[in-house]
Amino acid sequence: MDKFDRQILDALQKEFPLSERPYQVIAQKVGRSEAEVWQRVVAMVESGVIRRLGASLDSRKLGYASTLAAVSVGESRVDAAAEVINAYPEVTHCYQRKDTFNIWFTVIAYREQRILDILEEIRAALHLEHGQVLNVPVQRLFKLDARFTVSKDQPDS
Repeated sequence: MDKFDRQILDALQKEFPLSERPYQVIAQKVGRSEAEVWQRVVAMVESGVIRRLGASLDSRKLGYASTLAAVSVGESRVDAAAEVINAYPEVTHCYQRKDTFNIWFTVIAYREQRILDILEEIRAALHLEHGQVLNVPVQRLFKLDARFTVSKDQPDS
């Protein structure tokens, strides 16, 4: 990752242009061509530096419900469980942790009952006991504005 890649990442995270040609706008900001910016973005997606490009909307203001959930599965079943969980379009994040509850995920749905249905379907599909599925709905929301940067001390490649 070089200085140019860092400039693109910064532009993508700070103020993604609402334009017909957003990569052209970013290219103008960083002093490169639209084609070169696009090529770099594609390379960062393919290498895993960028995992997702998309809007972050306040689901509550749109009338949706959400929860943080977790399941407890044996290590040999983690990949299969993640596949079941990730099959739901309502699942927005899914990650593994080293804990009794070792797969954590968020669910956003058009109503609370749909979340409960999804968690029950996951429980049944994975043949889990009720105590092996955790539902942790939001009690109080703390919203962080996380932006990720590469250390300026890191040498350009």
